[in-house]
Amino acid sequence: MKVTLLQHTPNPERSVALAAKLCYSASSISDLEEKLSQADTTEFLAKIMSLGHQSVLEHISFTFGIDGISRACSHQLVRHRLASYSQQSQRYVTFKGDDFPMVVPETVSSSPKRNEIFAEAAKAAAKAYKELVDDGVPAEDARFVLPNASETKIIVTMNARELLHFFELRCCERAQWEIRTLAIEMLRLVKPAAPVVFSSAGPGCVTGGCPEGEMTCGKIKEVRAKFDHL
Repeated sequence: MKVTLLQHTPNPERSVALAAKLCYSASSISDLEEKLSQADTTEFLAKIMSLGHQSVLEHISFTFGIDGISRACSHQLVRHRLASYSQQSQRYVTFKGDDFPMVVPETVSSSPKRNEIFAEAAKAAAKAYKELVDDGVPAEDARFVLPNASETKIIVTMNARELLHFFELRCCERAQWEIRTLAIEMLRLVKPAAPVVFSSAGPGCVTGGCPEGEMTCGKIKEVRAKFDHL
């Protein structure tokens, strides 16, 4: 898996602070913009975040390039509807190699027996796909034999408010391992760009009790320490 922060709103925290100040000020936007110093931005933004005034976070967005995740992972990712997605199409992109690239879970790769079973199934799927395409079946139909393990590429854009929600759900220890790995790497990339906005980002237990109830992982202290030092 490779995750790249392709771009984000310029000076994102200043934009958020300006939007928030506008809500509480009679001044013009140009006056507010002129008076807003970096120190004022940081202090005011920290206050806004502590108050939970998150609607202003929708003014800033972050775009990620994601390579080498499975279709199983991307199916989970696109369930976050307040985002924009552009994904490599199995309809218009025809694979022409001998082995179709697959994501192999560690629970499989760590065992020679399991890895052999998985590899045989993946090879059979790739072989069937290639034979169908060579026989004139359109890629959009031949793809039906491909497994969820098939690698994909996707570009994702989310605003900061949705990212916080995404991190709360998908950085959790109970999230599926691949999308959890993806979410943690995305958080690692956005923190330097907007350190105040994402200062407390992570699973729900970072700032409160475990939202999983009886399904808790039981490792709140370890999780909090992990995200404090991310």
